Amino acid sequence: MASHGTTEYSTAEGNDYAEHERTYEMFLAMTKWGVISIVILLAGMAYFLT
Repeated sequence: MASHGTTEYSTAEGNDYAEHERTYEMFLAMTKWGVISIVILLAGMAYFLT
């Protein structure tokens, strides 16, 4: 089997934990509002289409 050399790993410099927290908070907010809008849509479909 051929030797492909050593594996190189790159890491980010610094720790941007505040940006990670903002991204996670945005993810939670978008998930919450997405679920709420789907529930409203399904309730409206159940009421008006049946």
